[in-house]
Amino acid sequence: MSGPTTRVLALLELLQTHGRLSGAELAQRLQVDRRTVRRYITVLEDLGIPVTTEQGRYGGYMLVAGFKLPPMMFTDEETLAVSLGLLAAQQLGLVEAAPAIASVQAKLERVMPPRLKQRARAVGETTRVILPRVEGSFDNNALLTLTHAAQSEKRVFLRYHTPDGEVLERQVDPYGLAFLRGRWYVSGYCHLRKDMRSFRLDRISGVRQLAMPFKRPANFDAAEHLRSSMSKLPRTMPVEVLLQTDEDTLTRTVGFCPGTTNVFTETDKGWLMQTRTDSYDWFIWWLVQLRIPFLVRGPDGLRDAFRSYIGKLGEAL
Repeated sequence: MSGPTTRVLALLELLQTHGRLSGAELAQRLQVDRRTVRRYITVLEDLGIPVTTEQGRYGGYMLVAGFKLPPMMFTDEETLAVSLGLLAAQQLGLVEAAPAIASVQAKLERVMPPRLKQRARAVGETTRVILPRVEGSFDNNALLTLTHAAQSEKRVFLRYHTPDGEVLERQVDPYGLAFLRGRWYVSGYCHLRKDMRSFRLDRISGVRQLAMPFKRPANFDAAEHLRSSMSKLPRTMPVEVLLQTDEDTLTRTVGFCPGTTNVFTETDKGWLMQTRTDSYDWFIWWLVQLRIPFLVRGPDGLRDAFRSYIGKLGEAL
């Protein structure tokens, strides 16, 4: 648990949830000593939250009977934003954070008035946010360490595992993080390469914050930097797909005119798309989202990836 303010709020949450807890129980749950618990109780009382203290061997602390925090007042738009945010958070690969997300939902419902609670549940029960499948896994602590280091402008040490199995120790000034195509990335200045680099979090281990400060560039956009750098990478996997649609639909769906690029060639059966990608899995996800009938023309690697994709869909049904 991070700081005193967080622990005071956690103590309030424990008392609301359990009714009455002894000083020893609170100290154990908050990972502090009993004297600190008494200090936190004083803080709550100073904030106007009435706490009853029972002395003796079987004594403890409890909120005054009937006390409740005032209802959390959200507008309908704010309720939708919070609910959709929690839905999306469940698909960001934060496996260890799943209990925390459920806890946030429960806490919000507990302090919401009935009408907003019903609206939040309606969103959670009837809405799904479809994001690219999360690939790889990583330690949630790495994400927390990197975000804190970027915000506080402190250098980090990390071990980066390359695709061929080599492990390189690096010192990096983390400028920002982004989630793209089912993976988390951190972008910043790499002191080993003396240049800007982006690193996949599922290939990072042993990350820790150092004392050396740095100055993050003003208005640095991690997502824009990542998209720009990835667009310059050589794409080694060829793809050839026949999109069975007309030019107007293709222009509206894909977002650029076929006449301005050599990626698309018009045929009597539709538009032949010939390009390259760095991930068959991502290309399949992108293609399916177009909702345009298509035929895979090659290569065999793309066909195999589609068979695997279809097989996983069958297992889910």
